[in-house]
Amino acid sequence: MGSSRSDSLVRVGLVQMRCDEAPAANLERALAAIAAAAAGGARIVCLPELFRSRYFCQSEEHAFFDLAEPIPGPSSDALGAAAKRLGVAVIGSLFERRAAGVYHNTACVFDADGSLLGLYRKMHIPDDPLYYEKFYFTPGDLGFRSFATRFGRVGVLVCWDQWFPEAARLTALTGAEILFYPTAIGWHASEKEAYGKGQHEAWELMQRSHAVANGIFVAAPNRVGVEGTVQFWGASFVADPFGAMIARAGHEAEQVLYADCDLARIEEVRRHWPFLRDRRIDAYQGLTGRMLDGGSR
Repeated sequence: MGSSRSDSLVRVGLVQMRCDEAPAANLERALAAIAAAAAGGARIVCLPELFRSRYFCQSEEHAFFDLAEPIPGPSSDALGAAAKRLGVAVIGSLFERRAAGVYHNTACVFDADGSLLGLYRKMHIPDDPLYYEKFYFTPGDLGFRSFATRFGRVGVLVCWDQWFPEAARLTALTGAEILFYPTAIGWHASEKEAYGKGQHEAWELMQRSHAVANGIFVAAPNRVGVEGTVQFWGASFVADPFGAMIARAGHEAEQVLYADCDLARIEEVRRHWPFLRDRRIDAYQGLTGRMLDGGSR
C-alpha cells in the first residue's frame, strides 16, 4: 500500500509544552506555539490537555475550580483569534465552567476563519492516584463527534478516552479522518523505574491500535516537565491508518511536532483492511451492558 495524491496532504502540528503556575503565561506560550506551527506549515494545530495551568487534578482542592472559565470566554476567544489570524484550524483543551458547580474537561475546535465549530466534553473521567479528575469534572454529555475543518474532518477525544476502543470507533463512524487526543499523562516518581517503560509503550500501542482498527490518523499531543511528583512524559506522536508511526517527539523537550497526513491513505488502507465493512453490527448489543454472564447483563 503506497502513498497517494499530493493534494490530499495535510500537515498537523502538535504542541508539546511545559505548563507553569500562571495561566496567562501558559496561554501566551500556547499562542506562540500555534504561530510557530503555522509558520512551519501546519494547517491543523492541537494543544495538550488543560494547557492553561499545571495539572491541578493531583489533589482535591476546591480553590482550583477558580481556574475554570466559560466557553466562549477569554481563552477560547484568544484561540479563535489566533486561528483566524494565522489561517489554521486549532484544537484547544480547556477547563470549562458550564454553570455554578458544573465543570467539564472540554476541547474546543476552531476552523481557519476563527469560528468555533463545536465542543467535545471528555466522556471518560479517571480517578487514579494523582489523577483525581472525578472531583473536578462532570462527564461529557455531547457524545462522540467530529468537525469539518477547512483542511479535513477531525475528531477529538481527551486523555483517558485514549484507552477505550468504543470511543475511537464511535468517533471514526462520524467520519473523522484525524483523531486528536489532547493529553496530560506521565510517570509517578515512585513507579517510573519499575513500570515506566511498559506504561509508555502500552499508551502508545493502544492509540496506534485505534488507528489500525478504524483506518484513520491518530495524533496525541502530551505535555512535558515535572509537576509535583509526576513527570509528564511527552512523546507526542502521529500514527497513520496502517498504525505506522509518522512522527514522535522526545520525552523532555518542548517542541512543535509536525506530521504530513495524506488523507487519501484512509481510502487506500480501508480497501485492503475493510474492518468497517465486516463489522457485525447485528451482534454487538452486549456492548451496552456492564458485564456479560451467561447471556444476562
